[in-house]
Amino acid sequence: MFAFTFFYLKHITRFLRLISKPFELVHILARKIMKKYLTVLIVALFSLSILAQKKETEIKPTQTEQANAERLAKETYIAHGGENLKKLNTLSVLGSVDVTASSFTLPATFATVFSGEKYRLEINSQIVNFKQVFDGEQTFTSPERGFNLPPINRLGLPLLQHFGEEGFIVSALPDKKPDGFRMTSPEGYYSDFYINKKTNQIKKYEAKYLVDGREVTTLVEVDKFEDKNGVIIPSKYAQRFEFGQMTVYAQFKAKEIKVNEEVSDNVFTLE
Repeated sequence: MFAFTFFYLKHITRFLRLISKPFELVHILARKIMKKYLTVLIVALFSLSILAQKKETEIKPTQTEQANAERLAKETYIAHGGENLKKLNTLSVLGSVDVTASSFTLPATFATVFSGEKYRLEINSQIVNFKQVFDGEQTFTSPERGFNLPPINRLGLPLLQHFGEEGFIVSALPDKKPDGFRMTSPEGYYSDFYINKKTNQIKKYEAKYLVDGREVTTLVEVDKFEDKNGVIIPSKYAQRFEFGQMTVYAQFKAKEIKVNEEVSDNVFTLE
């Protein structure tokens, strides 16, 4: 699993404090510290699931609560395309992301390509470049410094796509709020979805993790969707990532979304 400790977070915080000092000092440290630690930071923001997910004490929902969760999950699945979502074979999303921590903002671009169980993720900026490829059997990550993300096709909308399939469990939210539901993959990755009552579309989704025994929370709020061949896909969204005393924000904006277009297997070559 991904080696992401609070040792790194402390060094990121120290660096962010330094950026308010003279430019010469920042320039000297930028290549040595920023590339190393902001790679960790951006990947953490993008994946939602770098860390082990927190195991919560299960409180069995009432029949009414469980029935409400299952109803909401079905309505949300239909609102995002239903059978069109289920038949989604390939998805490519390219866009921009601005990551902000303290008073520092790092602009970058992102690209994700899904084809069945295969995927490719890339994040690029003037300082940080990251890539992870899963060919259906093996995972390749660059830079190879112990970074190994859990499957990004098991969270958010890619997780919702598996609604109704064996092993994908819908349950009431742990806080028993009536406007959402939890969906958990067979591997144990989950998203807590909160739904817009007017549209039945995803309003936001959340997950909690443990890092060295400390709780970490990430929250994604969707601002805009695009309809691509009957599949309703988030195209603009904000993410907050809280760990320790530090909060990081990211603004994602898709510039190009393609669904069910041919994707060469070469895209998923492990290199």
